[in-house]
Amino acid sequence: MEELHDSAHMAADIAVEETALDSSRTALLTVNQVERMFQVGGNTLHVLKGIQMEVHPNQLVMLKGRSGSGKTTLLNCLGGLDTPSKGEILFNGLTFSKMSDDERTQVRRKEMGFIFQAFALMPLLSAWENVELSLRMAGAPRSEWKGRVEQCLELVGLEKRMHHRPFELSGGEQQRVAIAKAIAHKPLLLLADEPTAELDTGMSAQIMSVFQTIIRTENVSICMTTHDPTILEVADHVYEMVDGKFM
Repeated sequence: MEELHDSAHMAADIAVEETALDSSRTALLTVNQVERMFQVGGNTLHVLKGIQMEVHPNQLVMLKGRSGSGKTTLLNCLGGLDTPSKGEILFNGLTFSKMSDDERTQVRRKEMGFIFQAFALMPLLSAWENVELSLRMAGAPRSEWKGRVEQCLELVGLEKRMHHRPFELSGGEQQRVAIAKAIAHKPLLLLADEPTAELDTGMSAQIMSVFQTIIRTENVSICMTTHDPTILEVADHVYEMVDGKFM
């Protein structure tokens, strides 16, 4: 009887472990045969051609390709800033690409963060105020602002530069403020468009180190575009884009 009881316990434990494994295998973002066409004059410009990809929890995924390969168009579709002409995008269990503009905006505001090549900081606001602004826009409770702003700026190594404005910061420091701003509201996914393009090799390495830290500490996934071959080795997965499709 005791043996049967132990066997039942063991089976239950295995089932729990398998469920946990299945959930870790579940993709946060799935792209199914996505195409994007634009009408230019009387012609159809085929920018994305049957894209199939996944981003899993706590992954760093890179979209590698030359300028004009379609990677920024794909990133815009992933973030709901653009919609596919064909195919679908699933995000966190929802058919993201089929939602209304308002529904996508709500998902972006609460569950996604964006990092841009040109930093996209408010020039008259300090690093602190830029990050705080992100929390205001996300509707975070005011009581949480101070602690979360401090936490995010410390996480990216800017605890001593919190009250400096963008023009008083280096390019690498500005990009770190942009990262702190993007993670402040605790998104599930960060989308970054060429985040190291304006930086030298040393600063690029620093930014990639910050990305690895926040994936580990914030439980966030990152999908970024790049044409910089020196940073590819830190990625969990690299998709190479040529002429609108993966190689």
